[in-house]
Amino acid sequence: MIETLVVEDEPHLAAAHAQYVERVPGFVAAGSVHSGREALEFLHRTGADLVLLDFYLPDMSGLEVCRGLRANGVEVDIIAVTSARDAATVRAAVAHGVVLYLIKPFTFAAFREKLGAYAAYRGRLTGSDTAQHEVDLAFSALRTSSGGPLPKGLSGDTLSAVVEALREAGEPRSASEVAEGVGIARVTARRYLELLADRGMVERQPRYGGAGRPEHGYRLVD
Repeated sequence: MIETLVVEDEPHLAAAHAQYVERVPGFVAAGSVHSGREALEFLHRTGADLVLLDFYLPDMSGLEVCRGLRANGVEVDIIAVTSARDAATVRAAVAHGVVLYLIKPFTFAAFREKLGAYAAYRGRLTGSDTAQHEVDLAFSALRTSSGGPLPKGLSGDTLSAVVEALREAGEPRSASEVAEGVGIARVTARRYLELLADRGMVERQPRYGGAGRPEHGYRLVD
């Protein structure tokens, strides 16, 4: 499980974000704090795998929290969850090691997509040594599950649902099986699956043994 700390100064938002974390498979809320000082103390004392960091805190900025963590040798990944959207702040966030950026307000689907992208990134960097294509796949995951702009007629929410269906299955699934699980037409499911395959997020595997034309099985790349 990916232990996730929520850093948000508004208690009701902190509680909502922690609930969101618990709804995403593979993640658990390690705690919620409401200031930069509390965040630094929590991470120094308890630690976490991931921080969901608001940049507007009552005692210091999110960037100051990032600097404090790095200065104290605290190795933790950070996703900015904030209303700060000016280009200077975004560039500074990247320079301070923020791996993903989620602008408020957002839907649960957008939240889930960011965490899913982070989980894919983390899952692809598990060995002690990695090849170039494995590094490329890991960084491509940080472009989120959609991997960039979608073709006309495709929905980010539906794409997230397709990715989640494959993740929950844990084994190859056909377009028909994904369509049934998500509640969409088979031809629609196949469009999303082929898009994910083209972007390196999913691999195709031939499936035989049934009547009629053989289908491909699709599985998320490990």
